[in-house]
Amino acid sequence: MPDSPLSDSPYEVLGVSSDADAASLRLAYRRALRHAHPDTGGDATRFHAVQRAWELVGTPEARAAFDRGSGGGMAEPQHEAWAPAAPRPRRDSRPMARAYGHPGGWTRERYLDLIREWAGRGVTLDDPYDAALVRSAPRDIRHVLADALAEEETARALATLGIAYTVWHDIATDAAGPGFPPKLDHLVLGPTGLLAIQSEDWGGPVAFKRGELVGEALDGERPIRLLAARAKAVARAARVKPTALVVVVPDEDAAMPLEVGGSVRGAAVVLARRSRLASAIREGIPGSPLLGGADVMEIRARLQATIRFA
Repeated sequence: MPDSPLSDSPYEVLGVSSDADAASLRLAYRRALRHAHPDTGGDATRFHAVQRAWELVGTPEARAAFDRGSGGGMAEPQHEAWAPAAPRPRRDSRPMARAYGHPGGWTRERYLDLIREWAGRGVTLDDPYDAALVRSAPRDIRHVLADALAEEETARALATLGIAYTVWHDIATDAAGPGFPPKLDHLVLGPTGLLAIQSEDWGGPVAFKRGELVGEALDGERPIRLLAARAKAVARAARVKPTALVVVVPDEDAAMPLEVGGSVRGAAVVLARRSRLASAIREGIPGSPLLGGADVMEIRARLQATIRFA
């Protein structure tokens, strides 16, 4: 199962309640497997999801482990996957991109506020990242946690760009308007351009339609419009222009590794799988002009003088 707070639980994949007895669970598994099989009108992705769901709850031992929140044999417990990660040891000595700000920091704080408010006034949460607690929370709260994780994953990818790049995370701006996070997730500057980046996990696939992202999970949200507004505000303050607007999603939520959906005010608009992001930036985003060394230095100085963090 994808390691996301928005992922369907194994019970949801199989179409049963979490308190279903063993016989009902097995019957649901067989039915779901039959409907998901590519030979009967299903698809390989759904078929694999059903098989994985059965691995997690199909035996008494695996089910008990999953219900305890251990992830049922996954590589690491859900708490470990969702709680703030400790700094990872460097595996090589290659220079990393210069980075400023706290990726995912504002969003994690927002999640903690929401989950505590939802749990109830006066209730002490021993572990706000407990898997059972997270799975029981409303979708909008789980979405906030999923976004925090997405921002942190993107930051790890951007760090590998190398010393020629500078990255800013969680840049303060209220340009998206009331009700939306008052920040730009990431801004990347290097020889391949100035890129404004939004990290997202909506829990479902998205695609371009007439220059905007659409998908059932978006619920009317217009991500490109919001990203463009944030990027414009941050860039205008520094008297610079972004060369690309990039929305990054989990690999399974984009049909192609990299898709260009047009342009906004001369900036290329792109949907990227998370695994493709760093290499795409190094190669250069299609439609995003390259920058000379003097230009990069001038833009960096202007941004450093104006950027504030959320």
